[in-house]
Amino acid sequence: MKHPLESLTIAGSILLLAFLSCLLLPAPSLGLVLAQKLVAVFHLMDLGQLYTLLFCLWFLALGVIEYLIIRFIWRRWFSLAG
Repeated sequence: MKHPLESLTIAGSILLLAFLSCLLLPAPSLGLVLAQKLVAVFHLMDLGQLYTLLFCLWFLALGVIEYLIIRFIWRRWFSLAG
C-alpha cells in the first residue's frame, strides 16, 4: 500500500533537487538579441522577468531529471521490493 503523503514527498523531493541543481549546474544564458525577442514574443515586462522564468524552468527541469535518475538507480539496485 502506498503512503498517503507519497505524492507530497515526491513533489518536495523534486523541488529539493531543483534547489541543489542551482548549486551544481549553471543556467543557460541567452544573447541580448534573443532575450529581447523572447520578451517581445511572450509580452514580458523586462529581461529580469524573462530570466526569472528561465531559471525557474531550468532548475525544475534539472530537479525532475535528477529525481528520475535517482529513482531509477534506487529501484534497479537498492530496492528490496523486487
